[in-house]
Order: sequence, then C-alpha cells, then structure tokens
Amino acid sequence: MSVHRRLTTATGAVLLTLTVAGCSGLGRTAVGTIEYETGRELGVMVTSPSVNGCHRLAPTGATKVENNTLVDIVLYPTRDCKGKDSTYLPTNSGDEIVPGTLPWRSYSVIH
Repeated sequence: MSVHRRLTTATGAVLLTLTVAGCSGLGRTAVGTIEYETGRELGVMVTSPSVNGCHRLAPTGATKVENNTLVDIVLYPTRDCKGKDSTYLPTNSGDEIVPGTLPWRSYSVIH
C-alpha cells in the first residue's frame, strides 16, 4: 500500500469520526407538531420540539392541545412542569381543559 493511499485512508477515517461525533451532539426532537389554542383563542404550532427539558406554552396558557408528534407528552398547569394535576397526552391525540379549570402552561416530552 502506498504512502498516499494510507494518508487518504487515515484522513477519511478522521473525517468520518468527526462527522459522527458532531452529529451525536445534536439535540433530539419530538418529530412532528404540537398545536394548541391559547386562552385568547389564538392558534400556535410548535414544530419538532426538543425531547429535553420543560417547554412553556403561551403566557395565557393553552385550553386545547393536539399532539401530532411521534412521542407522548405531559401537560402541566404550572410554568415549570411540576406539581399535580398534570395531563398525559399520547401521540396523535388531543385534549382540552374542563371549563373552570386552569389552562396548561407547560409541557414535557416523554422519551
């Protein structure tokens, strides 16, 4: 094997390693959309949210939510994804609050 061929093979291996390492750092997302209606009847669509962390909804909260992602989510009436009275919303389903209850203000992704 020539020196040139070895150098080319080594360079290719290094570039492949760097490419794979770079891609593994990308954040994973919930593929699809989460659509919701605010307390002021405005429609909001979130496309492919991160599967990590707590996600805040509009300041007025959400009264209806459609989960059109490939993963399940949990909705919370608090801004920090904590507390009781959470609502489990499976993939490809929707829900709306019962009249007289607090709107949802945040959600987290189950992964």
